This record gives sequence, C-alpha cells and structure tokens, in this order.
Amino acid sequence: MAEPPELDGSERMAGQQPETRGNASFSYAKGEAGDALIVAVRCRGAGTMKVAVKTVNVSFPLECLAGETTTTYNQVGVSGVEKPGTVSVTASSGVHWSMTIGRGEPPAEDRQ
Repeated sequence: MAEPPELDGSERMAGQQPETRGNASFSYAKGEAGDALIVAVRCRGAGTMKVAVKTVNVSFPLECLAGETTTTYNQVGVSGVEKPGTVSVTASSGVHWSMTIGRGEPPAEDRQ
C-alpha cells in the first residue's frame, strides 16, 4: 500500500502524501479556474478516518478495513476549488493511508 493513488491521464497532480499512519496534514497547489479538485485516498487497517479540505469546506468519513486496501476517489466542483489549500486527516492509530490531490475537468453534468 506504500504508493499513493494514481490519477488518470487527463488529471494533473496538485499534492501527494505517502503512506502515513494516524493523523496528518499536507498542502496542495493552486489550480486553474474551472478545474475540479480530486481527492484520492487509499487506506488499510481497521478503523475510520475523516478527510477535511478546509479551503472549500468539504469533509468526508471513510471506513478502512483490516487486511484490505481500499481506494476512494472524490471529485469536488464547488466554488474556490482552484485555490491552494491543506488537507487534514484524522485517523485511528491502526489506519495506514496515502493520498493524492489532483486537478481535472469537472464532470459534464457539473459544467456551466
């Protein structure tokens, strides 16, 4: 599980956190106007984690499983996602996680 999640070919990396255990925060770079923010999380170990992107007031919980690595992709298209920011993770001590923050085109249904 050491490698953070990958982005697809059309997405650009804005920040990355290698395998981490427990709580941590890291920064990500500014994007272009109209970009969506992609939050890709990989976790392993029994417990929960909460991911918070304070710049855009978005947070979500994840349930991680013992003996199983799971990857979750969330795409955020709210106002302010082009700004640089910080991701904060609160995780149980038994949860190992890594994360990639990316930039990409918003889904077609979100484009104005």
